Formats: sequence, C-alpha cells, structure tokens
Amino acid sequence: MEHVDYKIGMILEGKVTGIQAYGAFVSLDAQTQGLIHISECHHGYVDNIEHFLQVGQKVRVIIIDIDEYTGKISLSVRCLEKPFDFSKANKRVHYQHKKFWTNKHAQEGFAPIAERLDGWVKQALVDIDAGK
Repeated sequence: MEHVDYKIGMILEGKVTGIQAYGAFVSLDAQTQGLIHISECHHGYVDNIEHFLQVGQKVRVIIIDIDEYTGKISLSVRCLEKPFDFSKANKRVHYQHKKFWTNKHAQEGFAPIAERLDGWVKQALVDIDAGK
C-alpha cells in the first residue's frame, strides 16, 4: 500500500476500530489510525458516543489536527456536518502580555482549600452516615 501524506483538512473515509468513553479510534489505512474525540462526533451534547458510532462502521472524517511531535491525528465528523473554517486552523497565537483569569496579585493558592478540607471531610462522613 502506498504511503499517504496526511494533512489537516483532508476528508477521508475510515473504519471505526474501537470506542472508548472519550472517543472513537478510526483506521485510515493499514498503518495509520486517528481519534474522533467525543466532542467531534456530532454537533451538540453527546452523552454516549455509541449513539453515533459503532465498531466496524465506515465513517467519513476530516483531519482537524496532527500533533507535530507525536504524529497523532485528530479527526472530526462534526466539522463535516457544518463547514470548518480552515483559515483559522493550526495558527499559533502569541500574546505579548500574559492574561490572568483571576487577580494575579492574590497569593491565596491552595490555602483556602486546606483550611476547609477537614470540615468538608467531616460533613461528607455525616452525609454518608445519614444515607445522603
């Protein structure tokens, strides 16, 4: 079989070879496998990937990422349901200033958790004894 040089954006047909709670493994050829993450198997919330994919099923997929270090291929069915904007794909964004989601001057760390942990454990044991 000839070697295929896989690239982001390629649309292929593969065969589902395995399913885990987090996604489905898809054989693209005899030597190459990719993963459809559960979030990429269908638009909207997916509680069970087996509602959409089964082992042995042939599936049309698009390559949405190839890890440059490991060579792992990320696949999507969802992007074929709705067009994918490849102009934004695989672009590295470099920020000049670090963004903080919280106050960068706060030095709390894990202290509040440590202060409350004993109380949480005691309450959990009470709840367990009460059958909650």
